[in-house]
Order: sequence, then structure tokens, then C-alpha cells
Amino acid sequence: MFNPASVQHDCTFFDLAQQRNVIFYHMGYFSHHIISAMAEVVKLQLEISGVSGPTRRKLFSSFVELSQNILHYSSDSLHTAVSDESVLRQGAVCISREGEHHLMLCANPVATSEVERLREKLEPLRSMSLEEIKQAYKVTLRAETPVDSKGAGLGFLTMARDACAPLEFDFHPRADDPDTTLFCLKAII
Repeated sequence: MFNPASVQHDCTFFDLAQQRNVIFYHMGYFSHHIISAMAEVVKLQLEISGVSGPTRRKLFSSFVELSQNILHYSSDSLHTAVSDESVLRQGAVCISREGEHHLMLCANPVATSEVERLREKLEPLRSMSLEEIKQAYKVTLRAETPVDSKGAGLGFLTMARDACAPLEFDFHPRADDPDTTLFCLKAII
């Protein structure tokens, strides 16, 4: 049944997204297939939005890193009987324009027991120079993959390298579930 009030509510979100210069936003479940489809949309949206080539590459790279982070580490998941490849994990990613820069925002639930490990990886990046970040990237690239990592451990370094300001992050414990904390990350590119 058509409800004019719901259309008005939907338009309010649409208007707000336009006012905030949102280029791309997804909140929900992530999988390899969903990320691939979103990656095509992000490429197109960045191109249509007139973003320069070098900035598009940085934004796209950060989008992939954030999405992979959600896929690998979100504590909210749905398992299917098909395979490990078909696991769905919940999170949110947003790309918006703010003045001359772009914001990459990401949020996903993580196990509260992982908060300190994440903080230990992210905190040093906030005070490192671009040269130090590039050097750490090279060292990490040559090192063996950490045992607890589902990648090469380059994600945060990649985003820090491409950002024009230190990465910002925060952890919000969930009152209804003390074993889960919402992890939020922001990169300015």
C-alpha cells in the first residue's frame, strides 16, 4: 500500500545525502560478491563526480581496504552452508566530499577483546610522517603475514599513506552486548 509519509521520509534521507555531498554509502552486509559489485559503482560514481585520477585511485584503494576490513573482521556475520567465501559480515562505508577533500568513513562491530590490538595498530600511524608510513609499508610488504591477519597487514598503512591527515578512529562499546564494540574509522583524502 502506498504511504506518502514514507516517501517523504525517503526524500529526507536523499536530500540529506545530497546536502552532505555523499558520493557512495552502503550499510548492511558485505561479501566478496557484494564488494565487487560496489567497487564498480564506486568507480563510476567517482568518475561521474569529477574526482581527479590520482584522488580516485586513493579513494578506490581505501574503499577496498575498508570493505575488506569489514569482510574479514566484523563480528556480526551470517554464515551460509555453501562455503567460507559466502560469509556475510555487517558494516557501513561512506564516501563524501567535504570542501576540497573527501571523507572515507567506515563502521563495523568488532569483538571487544580485539579493541586494544586495533588501537595498537592505529595509534602509531597518527604521529608518523608520510615518509615513516611509506617506510613501514615497505617493511610490512617484505615481512611475513602476521598469524592473526587475513591479509598482509597493509590496510591501515595504505589508508594512512593515501590520507592527507592522520586517520581518526574511535571505539563505542555496546551497552546491550559487552562483548561487541563498534569500531569507527575516518580517512580524509
